[in-house]
Amino acid sequence: MPRPRSESARQAVLEAMRSSLSSSGYEAVTIEGLALDAGVSKQTIYRWWPSKAAILGEALLSGSLPGPPLPMTDDLAADLRAMFTVRDDGETIALARALIAVTATDPELGLQLNERLAAPIRDWTGLRLARAVDAGEVRGDVDPAVVADQLIALGSYSALLGRPLGAERADALVELVLRGVTTPRG
Repeated sequence: MPRPRSESARQAVLEAMRSSLSSSGYEAVTIEGLALDAGVSKQTIYRWWPSKAAILGEALLSGSLPGPPLPMTDDLAADLRAMFTVRDDGETIALARALIAVTATDPELGLQLNERLAAPIRDWTGLRLARAVDAGEVRGDVDPAVVADQLIALGSYSALLGRPLGAERADALVELVLRGVTTPRG
């Protein structure tokens, strides 16, 4: 029977993950480094988590999360485009891919991460589209949840492929989304 988790050791590992992410980036994180920084053994970590992606998932659930910019300007196209603006440093993509991996391998943690990561995008999309409906830019029958799911899916697919969308592709996607939701111009 496995020993129960020591809450202080658990918190130390999660903090070591958050600290390593901000100082070295996800690709540089190792189980050995986390164990050293947290003052626990590698065996302790492996007994509690199957991978560094699982540690990442739990660390993000219990701490602050980075997210896409969610502007609220008078330019709907620019606001949508900003959502697809991802730093092209490789690190952001590696982090997103790790989150996709943990979501795929741990359904319960994946659901929790999805809710935590997607909720701000869903909320923002609802508010932003409501403003656009009020301004007469977007049809009133547009379901913000469907649009939010599409925005999330586009970003996730880009991360899964291991590359940011880029300005040209982001512009094309924003144009496509807008064609589907905006009011006809006469």
